[in-house]
Parts: sequence; C-alpha cells; structure tokens
Amino acid sequence: MKRINYISGLLKGASNERPASDILTGGVSIVKSEMSNECPHSLLRVSYFFISLFLLSSCQKFLDRAPSVNISEDQVFKDPILAAKYADNAYNYLVDEYARFNDHRGITGQFADEAVSGNNDVSVRTITNGTYHDHYEKGGESLNDIGDIWNRAYGGIRITNMMLTRMDNVPWNANQSPTRIKGEMYFLRAFLYFELIKRFGGVPIMDKVYGVNDNIDFPRNTYNECVDFIIKDLDAADGMLPTDYDNSNLGRATQGACRALRSRVLLYAASKLNNPENDLAKWQAAAAAAKSVMDMNQYSLQSTYADILNVATSPEYIMIKVRGPRAIDGMLLDFVMSPGSGGAQGSLNPTQNHVDMYEMQATGKAITDPTSGYDPQNPYAGRDPRFYANILYNNVAWQGRNMQMWDGGKDYLASNIIYTATRYYCRKMWPEVYIRNVAGTALINFVFFRYAEILLNYAEAQNEAAGPDASVYSAVNLIRQRTSVNMPPLPAGLSQSQMRDAIRHERAVELAFEDFRWYDIMRWDIGTEVITKPMYGMNVVRNTNGSFTYTPVLLPVNMQKVYKSYMHRYPIPRIEIYKSKNILKQNEGW
Repeated sequence: MKRINYISGLLKGASNERPASDILTGGVSIVKSEMSNECPHSLLRVSYFFISLFLLSSCQKFLDRAPSVNISEDQVFKDPILAAKYADNAYNYLVDEYARFNDHRGITGQFADEAVSGNNDVSVRTITNGTYHDHYEKGGESLNDIGDIWNRAYGGIRITNMMLTRMDNVPWNANQSPTRIKGEMYFLRAFLYFELIKRFGGVPIMDKVYGVNDNIDFPRNTYNECVDFIIKDLDAADGMLPTDYDNSNLGRATQGACRALRSRVLLYAASKLNNPENDLAKWQAAAAAAKSVMDMNQYSLQSTYADILNVATSPEYIMIKVRGPRAIDGMLLDFVMSPGSGGAQGSLNPTQNHVDMYEMQATGKAITDPTSGYDPQNPYAGRDPRFYANILYNNVAWQGRNMQMWDGGKDYLASNIIYTATRYYCRKMWPEVYIRNVAGTALINFVFFRYAEILLNYAEAQNEAAGPDASVYSAVNLIRQRTSVNMPPLPAGLSQSQMRDAIRHERAVELAFEDFRWYDIMRWDIGTEVITKPMYGMNVVRNTNGSFTYTPVLLPVNMQKVYKSYMHRYPIPRIEIYKSKNILKQNEGW
C-alpha cells in the first residue's frame, strides 16, 4: 500500500520489534522539569529520564535534568526494545493537527484570507490584529503555531540527536532494523527543522547532544545554512528508508515521504521570501525534487476529492496521521460545526474572498469574467466541484435538512450570537456523519504529504525555472481533471506570469484549509497584497416566497486583518531571546 498512516502504525505496533501492547502501555515518556520554561537551552542539556506507562501523545515529554529518576540513558540504550521505543517517541513532536491555536480555536486559514472567526477571544484577536507577541504574555501561553512549535520542534530534535548519537552502540536484535531507524531519525530531524524555518527563518542548528555544563547559547544560523543541513539529513535518510511498509508498520517515514519533504523544503527555499534574487538554480532543484517523487510511480490521485481527508487509505497519501472517529468536542464542536447540528460558535468561517476563487465548471472561468456563466443571485450553482467539497453554504442539503444562513436561520444567528460571521462553514473539516449526540465513523486525517501537492510543487518550480512548458500544463491539468472534479484544462498559450497566477489559484482551491495557504502567502511575500484586502462575507435574505437574495458584504472592522511586511516571519518567543544573553536575535519588526 502506497502511503504512510502515522498513528495506525504506532497503534498496531511495528512487527516483532514493537508489539502494539508495548507501544500503548510501555511508551517512553520523557519528562522535563521546569515545564513553564521550555526552550532549547534547557531541553538540550538534560541527562536522565524515566519510562512512563501511558500512551505517547503529549508534546511536553522531555528529558529530565534531575538525577533522581528511575532509569538512566545508559540503561535504556542497553535495551534494544527501550531504545526503539525512545526512537518512536520522536514522531510525537511533528505538527499533526489542523486546529492548533488556543487548543481548538484556530487554523492557519484564520491567518490567511481563507477564513475569519466570529469568536473574539484573545487568540482570534491576536491573529486578526497581527499582534502575535501580545498573546505570549497572557498567562505564559502563546499561539500554538509559534511558541508551541518552537518548543516541540526542539524537543523532538533533542530525541533525534540523542538517538543518532547512541544508536550505533545499541545491541539491536535480529528482528530490528537499525538502518531504517537511523533513517527515520534523519528524516524527523529534517522535518522538525523545516517546521521551524518555514515560520521563523534561520534558527540555531543543534546537531548533537549537549551536556549540562556545555554552552549552548548559539546564534541563529542563516536560512540557507538550515536548508543545507536539512537536505543533508534527507540525503542520508533517502538510502536508509524503505519505499513502503506492510500494514503492521504503517506510520513510519518512507523514501517517498523523504522525497516529498525535500520537494517542499526546496520549493520554499526557491520562493521569493527566501530567494529574493530569483536564483533559477534553486527553482530547478525544487522541480527536480518534486519530479523524483513523480518518477517513483508509486502514488496517484484519488478519484474522489470530497473525502480526501476522510479515508483510511488512499493512493494519494504519501504520509498521513490517521485521526480515528472522535467525539464531537474541541475541534468539531467549537470550531466548524453549526449550532443547528449541535455545535457551538463556529470559529472557521470561510470568507467570500475564498469562495469567489472557485471557478465555473462549465467554462473554467473566474466568476468575475462576464462570460463565465456566473449568476450573482444563484451564486452557488455550477461551480468547481471542489467548492461543494470544501464549503457549506445557504440552503445546501446537509444532515437531512437544508442549511439556514439567513437572519433567524438556525445556522446563522440566535439569541444575538452570530454563529458564522460569513454565512459559510468549512465542510472539509466537518464530515457529514458528525451530528451532535449521534455516533459518527468518519475520519479527519492530518495529511503530511499527498500527491496533489507534489504535482503543484513541480508545476510551480518548473514554471519558474523554464516557463509554462508541456510538463507544467500536464501536472496542473491532472489535478483539475481528477475524476470527481473534471474542470476544464488550463487555456493554452499562458505566459509565465499567467501560469504563476493559475498555479497559485490551484493551490488555494485544491489544498484549501489543509494548512498551506498561509505559508504560501508568506513564502511568496504577498501578504501585504492579499491579507490587507477587505474581507467579505455574504448577506442572505429569505424572501416571503421562499427564495433568497444574496449580497456580498464587508465584514466588521474587528474581522479585517492586519499584515505588515515583517509578518512573513513569526516572532521568536521572547523568553528564548531573554534566555540567550542577547545572542539569539529577534526577527526584524518584532
């Protein structure tokens, strides 16, 4: 099977070396003292840890500095089973959930032009106003996409460094594959460093385990130095990882995942933010990296798009984390569901800005084109089928009734509480089977890599390197003509600039709400153009004869977004700056 199912592999175990019962009840939980002061400077000094008898799920599992714990490092690395579990723990530090801000109140769509939130709590205000630093000071917490990522990434890097340092001396047994485990560590370290540099730019590279008395107040490496380090790790991992696993080992890095990550890393490195001189060699390298995944002939597009996040296996999945059926709380209840279906106040309301991106299916033209066939008073008819997969809108049939987005409708407003600020909900994150107090069986997988991204990566990089040649058209049209989408192919004769716009549009639609749009805007350095545009919703009036009148409306001022030029990099958590004796420099503007 051509994919990686992260969580299912860990739950099922890993052949003879990691039985499921051991993974679930004997996991290595690495606990750090001074939890309120997490930072790489403390994470990387520690020496001892203990084995905890609960599932590896928390991000706050670090090596403890105290000498009075149960099992020393030496004891663990003398035991091949414990050493293997220690290595497995590194997977828990990857970003593996869409809703990350303030536990369950956000997604990067709220940063971008994809969505707004009618909720006005501190994390939402911080996102909208661009005052990311302010939220750091609220009870010691920070936006999870900033402070949490910094802490968890360096926590995971600590594990990979320890494993790479010690694993050659582990007495591995005949059923284990130390070469593969080493490849996993190189891959995971590379992935964690990429999650750092795509948010913060250059960060300190720490490639070994440091002792309690070592000076680790390191300056930041440059972005390009970090990219070189990441690519070196991926080059090492590529020859160590298998192309696939049996079902008992699903959940581990493969050669395809390694190459997919290389494609993403090099695409970001070639983009304007990180390549202002537009070095074409960087675009060529990015195109070649994506092509290496395509040439594996191991992945293909799933025929259906509407359930792209909701299937257990898919030919399109390169690496995912399966999220099994979950209770209607947190992300679902207070994030995407309407009160009419038992939810609370939806916090991911797609904007009219995003809705307007979906072309007309019959013509393949933007709705702003007077020849497209678009009818403003029947605005949801005849659109790109991905619109219907991604967006819930007024009067669409849903869960046995029609959605009511008009004034007084149960999905829009009640008791003066606005449940959707835009009159839209995110269908992609709300499988129809999820109804309050009704059991559901749908999955909402977190997709690390899927094949459509690789095709889009290739098209973008090849267009920038060589112009809109036949291979660029082929990659984009393959996505547009997915069986369940069947959009017209791109028009012939596009210029490089026109093709660039078409590819960016395709990414916005195909990868909607999957954690791409915000980072694409950052790497393209177009935030001051896109995010500062007025954000719109739709006003819906239900007429006495049962028909509807639709009028796009400017959203209130508290839903208009601020974007300054320096916001293409996140601020490094202030506590890290303070602890570094002014060696770790803050990003400009923060």
